[in-house]
Order: sequence, then structure tokens, then C-alpha cells
Amino acid sequence: MSDGPEVLVYVKPLCPYCVAAKALLREKGVGFREIDVSGDDALREDLVRRTGRRTVPQIFIGARHVGGFDDLSALDQQGALDPLLGIDP
Repeated sequence: MSDGPEVLVYVKPLCPYCVAAKALLREKGVGFREIDVSGDDALREDLVRRTGRRTVPQIFIGARHVGGFDDLSALDQQGALDPLLGIDP
């Protein structure tokens, strides 16, 4: 596991994009904290307040809101994800 910034992933069960995002982070050897927003109005409101979005996953790397799985994957394809995660080339 890297010693990079904290990674936070807002999720719901059975969400295929959540599964894909977590798999990509695991492939990178990155630990992350999950917040399951299903059935919790306060957590969902926090998600919307923090991101302006209602969909999951929503991913934070440190204080930076990265977005959803498509955004995370695009950063990886551009070679910009590893530096954000503190992974040395």
C-alpha cells in the first residue's frame, strides 16, 4: 500500500461502477475508505453538499474531488492518477 493521501469512496451496494473504481484502486495497491450512502439520508446529503452530484461512486483523493469511476479511469489513462495517489513511477 502507498503512503499517499487518504482516498475516500462514496458507494452503494451492487453498484457496478463502485466495484470497478474499488478494483482499480486495489490494482494500484491503494487503501481507501468506503462510505456507503444507501439508506442514510444524512450521508447522501453530505455527498451532494461535497460534490454537487447524487451518483456513486464519488471519489476523493486527499481534499480533491476526482469524480466518479469514468473520471478516475480517465486520470489513470492520462497517467495523472499515480501522481495524485503518491505512487512513484
